[in-house]
Amino acid sequence: MRTEISTAAAFVTRLLRAAGGVGEEQLRRFRECLQEAMHEHYKHHWFPLVPSKGSGYRCIRINHKMDPLIGKAAGMIGLSHERLFQLLPSELTLWVDPFEVSYRIGEDGSICVLYESPQPGGKVAKQLESRTSCKEEWRIGRSSPSKSYNMMTISS
Repeated sequence: MRTEISTAAAFVTRLLRAAGGVGEEQLRRFRECLQEAMHEHYKHHWFPLVPSKGSGYRCIRINHKMDPLIGKAAGMIGLSHERLFQLLPSELTLWVDPFEVSYRIGEDGSICVLYESPQPGGKVAKQLESRTSCKEEWRIGRSSPSKSYNMMTISS
C-alpha cells in the first residue's frame, strides 16, 4: 500500500509543481499530508487478494468538485480549494489499487498507468511500454494510447 500511495501522492504533487506558484517546501508538506490522509482513508479498504474490491472508495476524483483528500492535504499547507482549482485539472480521476496506480485527465482522456507490480499467486504484470510515452503525451497535450478497463460508476 505504501508504494501505491506514494506514487499517487507524488503524481498530484508533480501536477501542482508543473502549474507553478507553490514553493518546494509547501509541495513537500503537501505530499506528506496527502500520503497520511490516503493511508488513514484506505487502511480498512485495501484488499491485495481482490485488488478491485474497494476501488471506488479509493478513487481520487476532481470533477468540478475537489476531492476531500486532496482538499484536506492542501488545507494543511494553506492552499484554498479555489487555488487548487486554478492549479489542478478540472477533471482528474486517480485510481489507487493494490498493485496498480492509474489516472485519467478529462472525461474522455486515455487511462495512463503510473505504477504496476506483480500480483500474488504468480500473476506477473505485463511490461508497460507506453509508461513514458503516456507521460510525454500528457505534457504536450495529446491523447495517449488507451488501456481497456472495466469501469464502475459511483454516484453520491
